[in-house]
Amino acid sequence: MFFLSLLIRNITVVNGNGRDEQVDVWMKDGKIAQIAPQLDIHDVEQLDGSGKFLLPGFIDMHIHGSAQMDTMDASDEGLHTMAQSLLKEGTTSFLATTMTQSYDNIERAIENVAQFQPQPDEAEVLGIHIEGPFVSKQRAGAQPLEYIVELDLDIWTKWQQLSGHKIKQITLAPEEPNGMAAVQSISASGVIVSIGHSDATFEQMQQAAQLGATQGTHLYNQMRPFHHRDPGVVGGVLLLDAIKAELIVDFIHMHEGAVEMAYRLKGADGLILITDAMRAKGMPYGAYDLGGQTVHVTEAGAHLSNGSLAGSILKMDQAVRNMHHITNCTLEELVKMSSFNAAEQLKLGNKGQLIQGFDADAVILDEHLKLHQTIKAGKVLYDANSSGQ
Repeated sequence: MFFLSLLIRNITVVNGNGRDEQVDVWMKDGKIAQIAPQLDIHDVEQLDGSGKFLLPGFIDMHIHGSAQMDTMDASDEGLHTMAQSLLKEGTTSFLATTMTQSYDNIERAIENVAQFQPQPDEAEVLGIHIEGPFVSKQRAGAQPLEYIVELDLDIWTKWQQLSGHKIKQITLAPEEPNGMAAVQSISASGVIVSIGHSDATFEQMQQAAQLGATQGTHLYNQMRPFHHRDPGVVGGVLLLDAIKAELIVDFIHMHEGAVEMAYRLKGADGLILITDAMRAKGMPYGAYDLGGQTVHVTEAGAHLSNGSLAGSILKMDQAVRNMHHITNCTLEELVKMSSFNAAEQLKLGNKGQLIQGFDADAVILDEHLKLHQTIKAGKVLYDANSSGQ
């Protein structure tokens, strides 16, 4: 793949562990080639970054759909559409996320992602996040009850083989039959085990963490809530250092105070911003499909007819702004929550930081955290200033 060479001048580079103010950043062949004051490089595309910040491109570990497309559609064209649309919100890579459905439908979606060939002008599909069907019927939410089943490790093995070992994360309920054995086996294989749609007790959460679980799926939502005599899944996610928490910071999935509480208890090191978005993201309000269910999308969010939340229409750049608004966290902390922690969980040795040799995936934000440009592999693929947005 051929990449252009790009030089960004006079910008502040922000990583999770600090920042370099008013430097030049040279991106070449899809990588960060050099970061230093006043680089003397000619005959390359140049961008003036004065007064702006360069952060690693956002990584969304939990997203079902966007721009009328859903991972469960098992459509190659749809995945391309989704991957292109996410650049408009600063997401440069993501996990295509499935949901509870029949084995056949899940397998079609897995095979579709497995054979997917990304284009240079798209966000990168890092792999697959399997959400359901191995979850609790007591905490189903928008996961269709009729397809929720007991965890079968033979089925899991089949799916991982079908995917070409591209399944990177699974959301499951460890308290269900075979759950703890699955936590141990799947996490030992290098896949992130995230506890979600779960009615586990605090003690079961402790056991799952000891067996290798390292994440909690969309904190507070569809998990046994906190009670002072039974801290539940919520208490486990908040208190166990081994568990990082996904957060949907749209102020629909959680109260502003709940966001603040998660930030104070987990710190930026323990939080991962996600969208959990469905196909209506970026589309007009109206009725949309989610796993064969009608979702009504309004200014109040995405809901099933029974009132259950059904994913979100949140964009990652808005999630970043919302998080900053509530917590007044630093830009360095935002980097941890929007890319670095996800890259660490996924064991990516080339993303989540802007340092020499790493992938040249980045966003340019102003002092109000407004997204100006999205850069993927050293090329500006979204420019808000030229798109009329």
